[in-house]
Amino acid sequence: MAKKIPMRQCVGCGEMKSKREMMRVLKTPEDEIVLDVTGKKNGRGAYLCKQKECLISAVKNKGLERSFKMSIPNEVYNSLEKEFDEIHE
Repeated sequence: MAKKIPMRQCVGCGEMKSKREMMRVLKTPEDEIVLDVTGKKNGRGAYLCKQKECLISAVKNKGLERSFKMSIPNEVYNSLEKEFDEIHE
């Protein structure tokens, strides 16, 4: 029997994709927001497509804020963008 592929919804564009195709943004138990490259860290995860447009639209539509039920300061978004750029260089 074929293995079920875990699907996740992008908080930016709203598309459903397989978990492997996405990046996980994590809210740690200490309420920090970080990019979880391994996908294995503990905490509440939200998923983004690997395009920068999705990160930008997640900022605009407050997708991450809804997922984590908290307001997210701009410097967190800036550091996410920096991490995002480092991964995609």
